[in-house]
Amino acid sequence: MPAETGRHPKAAVRLLTAALAVLAVLAGGCAPDRHSTPPSADDNAARQLLDQRATALLHHDRAAFLAGVDPRAQRFRARQTAMFADLAAVPLASWSYTLVRTGAFTLPAAADGTARIATEVRLSYRLSGYDTEPVVSTAYLTLSRRAGRWYVAGDDDGAASGHRTDPQLWDQGPVRVVRGAHSIVLGLAAPAVLSGYAADADRAVPEVTHAWGSGWPGKVVIEVPATLDQLAALLGGSAAGFRDIAAVTTGEPAAAAPGHGSGAAPADRVIINPQAFAQLSDFGRQVVLTHETTHVATRLSTTAHTPLWLSEGIADWVAYRDSGRTAPEIAPELAADVRAGHPPTALPTAADFAATAKGLPQAYEGGWLACRMIADQWSPATLTAFYRAVAGGGTLDARLRAATGLSLPQFTARWRTYVDEELG
Repeated sequence: MPAETGRHPKAAVRLLTAALAVLAVLAGGCAPDRHSTPPSADDNAARQLLDQRATALLHHDRAAFLAGVDPRAQRFRARQTAMFADLAAVPLASWSYTLVRTGAFTLPAAADGTARIATEVRLSYRLSGYDTEPVVSTAYLTLSRRAGRWYVAGDDDGAASGHRTDPQLWDQGPVRVVRGAHSIVLGLAAPAVLSGYAADADRAVPEVTHAWGSGWPGKVVIEVPATLDQLAALLGGSAAGFRDIAAVTTGEPAAAAPGHGSGAAPADRVIINPQAFAQLSDFGRQVVLTHETTHVATRLSTTAHTPLWLSEGIADWVAYRDSGRTAPEIAPELAADVRAGHPPTALPTAADFAATAKGLPQAYEGGWLACRMIADQWSPATLTAFYRAVAGGGTLDARLRAATGLSLPQFTARWRTYVDEELG
């Protein structure tokens, strides 16, 4: 489909605002408990090397950082030299490595007889002024020992067996940083281009705070790779799967992230597909950024109990609530179905939001109208309170009864009537 259609703003954005993309992360440390095997000398040496590497990077000590890289691994050393430079502008509050295990994948014997170990490592980092919780990713590193000293010698030796190191934006090129009033943009484009994303985000944040409330940090972190292939690499998918998506929000669901019981906000990222985003109108850009920023704001209140029609619907409700557009303009596909005598019979399911689902646009539109109905026929405060209550568990039926006085079947019937009235 075209990225921007002009006649129907919703059609321009329906597949371009991604369903909430949750990146699973490892939880907990790797410290052995009292039943575990004591760490080996290799484990201790690996931890010491990783600690030295993290300290050097945080202190911008290039010589110390490269001193931990195998001098004979020339290709890897060149990439590490570039990565250190490409990361220089990123405002890091913390950077650490945790050794998860040694023997993580099979390594062939080195031709020169050098001792090597394959490690799985957890990288955690926070951006200064933006992250209260770390971004966590996995790396599979090869360590080599020469003259009694351990070095990092590679990060792709496990790729053939499926042990792939998660790429970061600074692995893809020099990262430039632009700060907005409510945002920070890390990207590979020129600062003037990145400033446009910051401006869009700075308009989105107050809109989201007005709709959702102040119970979130009120800041958004945006990453902008240079190409579709780079976007796909960051998200661990195929380029074809993201071609028509302008932005994706990544992060941990509230129940999975350490420390969230104390109200700590997870480290969300809004990742931009520059090609698709560039094809949007100014209105479409703002809808996308407001939609994705809503996902950031609602993260602490989004759990496995939250149905997708609610999480995607409220994001669209916030994005469109002050747009001045009519319901048929925002929901053209669902309106066409209603006019053709094929109205929806049930609220959208998780399967309806699959990227390949035939009725994906209608799923977004139906979720939006369900949330809009609650805000219109009860109140915006009822909608946001209902969203937060659903995250706490219990049945959806019980939560609906408490919020609206309607059972799930009654709510669905009311929604079907509302869809007919608004779109017919």
